[in-house]
Amino acid sequence: MPQNKIIVSQLFLHPIKSCHYLSVDELKITSSGPEFDRYWMLVDENDQFLTQRDYPRMALITPVIGKEFLSVRAPEMNTLRIPLVQNEDKRMKVTIWGDTCQAVDNGDEIANWFSTFLGTQCRLVHLAHDFKRTLDPKYAGNSASHTRFSDGYPELILSENSMNMLNSKMETPLLITRFRPNIVVQGCEAFAEDTWRGIQIGNVQFDIVKSCVRCVITTTDQETAERSSKEPLKSLATFRNTAKGVIFGQNMIHRSTGTIHVGDEVTVLETGEGAIL
Repeated sequence: MPQNKIIVSQLFLHPIKSCHYLSVDELKITSSGPEFDRYWMLVDENDQFLTQRDYPRMALITPVIGKEFLSVRAPEMNTLRIPLVQNEDKRMKVTIWGDTCQAVDNGDEIANWFSTFLGTQCRLVHLAHDFKRTLDPKYAGNSASHTRFSDGYPELILSENSMNMLNSKMETPLLITRFRPNIVVQGCEAFAEDTWRGIQIGNVQFDIVKSCVRCVITTTDQETAERSSKEPLKSLATFRNTAKGVIFGQNMIHRSTGTIHVGDEVTVLETGEGAIL
């Protein structure tokens, strides 16, 4: 009996770390991951990164990428336009998960917009173009790939059937965007992605290197910014619990660059036993 084809069903960008997602038809995979994914980041007065863990209203900040500008919208705020190409003279050091990175401040007007909406002093930065944030060698090995402001790895993949199984265990089903993936696939069994070690999408190959341990951000409704439930962490804990926490989705590292599209076939190149923790 022939196996079902595995195909890419959805692709997502998150241009500003921990802000609203952007559904796209294709992802350009660069040396640092999907182009414009986690390209910008908000930092506090101590130059530490901000996320929905502490500021769930970040989910309401919606970015749209144009040819020359990133347009940013939020409730009761004027639309903000941020140039995609900026002078990088005004550099600063910022910290994300213990990594110190060279970043570029995007200016006072932009900082005031975000500070007003979130009710806390913050500034928008992007990673300096000549700075490479390296990956954890424990999982990345000798990979020459790097990342921008992701939590640690440039790509995250999830399957629709994994989401369907999780939803079957909850009273109220959730959208897969709660988990902020880049790549969603269909046509494989639930949690088949746990066993993948290498895949190819279009002409781009990826290594699956580490299961994604989920945090409180998944309990925030990405459409309303409400955090009103212990789900999905409560249900995940009943069947996806590990010594490191509940896992859902797989972190990946690109072996090559190129463009992937919704509808592309996914070829599994290598498999292993169980999820990598």
